[in-house]
Amino acid sequence: MLKLLSQITIVSVVIAAVVGAGIYLTSTQGVNKTVSNDNSAVANKNLASATLVSVWDKETEPDYLGTTEMTVYRSPSCGCCGVWVEHAQKHGFKIKDIKTEEMEAIKQQHNVLAELASCHTAIIDGYIMEGHIPADDIKRFLAEKPDDLVGLAVPGMPIGTPGMEARDIKQPFQVLAFNDKGEVEVFKEYQSY
Repeated sequence: MLKLLSQITIVSVVIAAVVGAGIYLTSTQGVNKTVSNDNSAVANKNLASATLVSVWDKETEPDYLGTTEMTVYRSPSCGCCGVWVEHAQKHGFKIKDIKTEEMEAIKQQHNVLAELASCHTAIIDGYIMEGHIPADDIKRFLAEKPDDLVGLAVPGMPIGTPGMEARDIKQPFQVLAFNDKGEVEVFKEYQSY
């Protein structure tokens, strides 16, 4: 299973590099700005009045009352990480955004296996959240507070995940739960969404 995760990660990063080459728009509470990835769907082709819509904007866990303070570590040059931070904020998370060139050291410090790695690492309520995890999955995980798990991960950078939206391209992906022994299980699977 872990060998398969490595192959999926490599394919996802290559696809992300190819698709992410364009300049597209994203939005935070009605304010449009340009980023270097295609992270949102443009509902109106007239860019001057574009309304931006994301399939991930709809909140499915609105009654979550748990911890909302999250520390996110990300590279200063990563546009998709910034869009994922915006996604988390739209869902009520309060983000301490730490931009660092030491991402490999951060992942090692938190024992994130290479097979689970993505571009950013978040810590919330003592749990590790690695990569482009939908905010509602984080809320469900935190509400359950599993004693035997240390976090969630979406390995690589699958196209279509929060922060990695690219037009109508949506790769199937899994949100994986993992423990401190490196054991992994599927927390949620997205085939079509």
